[in-house]
Amino acid sequence: MNKEFFELQPEKVADACVIWLHGLGADRYDFLPVAEVLLQTLKTTRFVFPQAPTRPVTINGGYAMPSWYDIKAMSPARSIDEEQLEASAQSVIALVEKQREAGIDPNRIFLAGFSQGGAVVLHAAFLRWQGPLGGVLALSTYAPTFNENVQLSASQQRIPVLCLHGQYDDVVQNAMGRSAYEQLKQWGVTATWQEYPMTHEVLPEEIRDIGVWLSDRLR
Repeated sequence: MNKEFFELQPEKVADACVIWLHGLGADRYDFLPVAEVLLQTLKTTRFVFPQAPTRPVTINGGYAMPSWYDIKAMSPARSIDEEQLEASAQSVIALVEKQREAGIDPNRIFLAGFSQGGAVVLHAAFLRWQGPLGGVLALSTYAPTFNENVQLSASQQRIPVLCLHGQYDDVVQNAMGRSAYEQLKQWGVTATWQEYPMTHEVLPEEIRDIGVWLSDRLR
């Protein structure tokens, strides 16, 4: 088994793929139960779960844990290690390329990320990747590298995004997620915002909505 990622294969031959990044302190198996539910309807979709490196996280007292990038401070705005985020985004792009080389159409490759993982996939999809993608799932996340001076390419503008966030999120404030969504809309991206009565977590209702969104794009 590859130590850097885990793959969940569908029963039928895969013709689509979701690359799903976990949050801070979690691991590549964190969203495996969610994918197992989604596979009940997405019968030709492969799920790929990368593993973040284990490294010290400043806001957690320097304790080493799986993290896509170091968070140095929480306020007034989050201070992060952008070089580490960039490296994580490049690892995601490498996985996209790997799926493309395996025969998956990039229009059927999706990037998904929860919390810190979502920040990485938003950066990868809209600030680095230059080809088509099936879409992005941004779960309880934010976009620390977005700014108004960025100019998206036509292919980037065509990448749909589903932004999902808890109304009572006490880790990544709802307003932070909303700000990322609003920036996507300003760029002309087809983005959808959905809130749930939850904190920093995932609800069954949210999983159902993700399944519907993916199915609509994989017809």
